[in-house]
Amino acid sequence: MAVLLSLGHGYSAQALARRLVPAGWRVIGTVRRPEQAAALVAAGVEPLAWPGDLAPALAAASHVLSSVPPEAEGDPVLRAAGPALAATRHLAWVGYLSTTAVYGDHGGGWVDEATPPSPASARGRARVAAEAAWRATGLPLRIFRLAGIYGPGRGPFAKLRAGRAQSVVKPGQVFGRIHVEDIASVLAASMARPDSGAIYNVTDDLPAAPEAVLAHAAALLGLPAPAEVPFETAELSEMARSFYGENKRVRNDRIKRELGLRLAYPTYREGLAAVLAAEG
Repeated sequence: MAVLLSLGHGYSAQALARRLVPAGWRVIGTVRRPEQAAALVAAGVEPLAWPGDLAPALAAASHVLSSVPPEAEGDPVLRAAGPALAATRHLAWVGYLSTTAVYGDHGGGWVDEATPPSPASARGRARVAAEAAWRATGLPLRIFRLAGIYGPGRGPFAKLRAGRAQSVVKPGQVFGRIHVEDIASVLAASMARPDSGAIYNVTDDLPAAPEAVLAHAAALLGLPAPAEVPFETAELSEMARSFYGENKRVRNDRIKRELGLRLAYPTYREGLAAVLAAEG
């Protein structure tokens, strides 16, 4: 039996588990709070308390996925279980979910997996360090650099309906996005076609301005687009503001060429329609 140990079993990993469990996989997912365990059990996933003893789960696992973001002190998984992971030599596949923030700002230009990381934010710099630390383990690692994740429960519709959506405009700014089900497709395809050491950009085909995406979502609801607010005067958290410091278009050719993948939601238009249908 194939066994996935999912470290930080969050939104993207849960989408992957929904594919693997019906296919006969055993999935073990870590949880920080006891009340999270019931939801995992209901989804056919075995809960494992974190932090805790990973040794039995590692011994059983054929595949490992880490969705845990780095902290100021470094990668928390490697800090807690790095020696045990590095000593594990039977794994067929190890995946680490990173971010396209590692590329930094390119003034709206295109980047791909061969573009040297040049992070412009502390968040991006922490990811570059975490990627390097995972590569240093010697495990059969694949790195997945994710664009902005959306999907059911993580779309703009609730804020639009409540009148709380803010259409922030910074001329020339674009972002890449990826539907959570397409993330699951990429991960599953990588497991089926292992290529140790590969890095994959996981993003859709159409980098787009945030105000265009929000206007399209409003139109799907039959609502007017929210009033546009200049970036300079917009009320944004420090983290949200930092996203606007990086402007780039990210190529996704490798997931198509090497994994034979066809995105279910190649642009935000298909993706938002699917989110709206799922949310009702």
